Amino acid sequence: MSDSIALGQPTVGDEELAAVAEVFKSGWLSGAGPTCGKFESRFAEIAGAQHALAVNNCGAALHLALQVAGVKPGDEVIVGDYTFPATGHSVVWSGATPVFADIRPDIWSADPAAVEAAITPRTTGIIAVDVFGQPADYDELRAIADKHGLFLIEDGACSAGASYKGRPAGSLADLTTFSFHGRKGITAGEGGALTTDNAEFAALARKLHTYGIAPAITREGASDLPVPSFDLAGYNYRMSDVMAGIMLAQLDRLPTLLANRAHVAKTYESLLGDVEGLTLPVALDDRVHPWQSYVVTLDHGIDRGKVAKGLRDQGVQCNIGTYASHLQPVYRTTSDCPVSADLFTRHLAIPMHANLTDDQVERVASTLRTVLADAS
Repeated sequence: MSDSIALGQPTVGDEELAAVAEVFKSGWLSGAGPTCGKFESRFAEIAGAQHALAVNNCGAALHLALQVAGVKPGDEVIVGDYTFPATGHSVVWSGATPVFADIRPDIWSADPAAVEAAITPRTTGIIAVDVFGQPADYDELRAIADKHGLFLIEDGACSAGASYKGRPAGSLADLTTFSFHGRKGITAGEGGALTTDNAEFAALARKLHTYGIAPAITREGASDLPVPSFDLAGYNYRMSDVMAGIMLAQLDRLPTLLANRAHVAKTYESLLGDVEGLTLPVALDDRVHPWQSYVVTLDHGIDRGKVAKGLRDQGVQCNIGTYASHLQPVYRTTSDCPVSADLFTRHLAIPMHANLTDDQVERVASTLRTVLADAS
């Protein structure tokens, strides 16, 4: 339908085009250049971290985080189960084994009790996932990690602008990873970042993200011809300066984008709060939810596929929430996560982005109400 309401949509325009033009004028378009440096400084401040590293995607950030934390083959890393499989994949890329922990039934992040129960002598760390951007229980998870001598990583793929008990996402764990994919709250189409307060972690991650040597900008202006030496087999995980320019413009937009998404979430709450067969997402009072997605839970017995078809037939786009990772055959895991497995079958994401108008939100709510009545 020509008037279809998109599930997600970036907010981009003249500001981003002007930022790209500035990068073009600079002559430095490739990765880890001066515009990346400017973005890293600003993003570190927003994330409340001492160090930020711009990378090409959140999967790369996760892999780097595990590498600098010292993960090696034979290790186990506990992962909050309800997440896009990039989280578990990063553990596999490191030669380790992901052990999935079940989730809280209300905010869908890792249940601290399940995390602690999953610890074995092979466990080296924990990756907590901020599901759809709402931060996990970092006080409890930090206590567990410290008690058992484990590292703690925040998978904040959806969390730019979020906070937990007054502390911003990016400052809540030993390392935090972010995504700037097109459906995230701020975006360059792709891209990501890694934040940390640990200077040694930051330096090693920066070296690894450029094949194992210092980025070329560190040799700019040298009076001789410095030739770097490779002592690590690193990766090409750099963000281009073109993307960094876009991200600088997106950081300017961030407060407005967060406010617009919060308004959409509040409007959904008022329009859908009394609908039978539907449970709305929870936003806890002690944390700021950035509303990367708006995911509702259908009652048992409601045919999600039928609801999805009904919405799409009326031009309202929708999708699943995310994945119960332990059910994905790639992991061949023995993890048992019944809460995650159940919600995986009942979650439905409806349109959420900063460009939605009140009329569009009302149309989504009205259509969902009608479709649910037919599906019950």
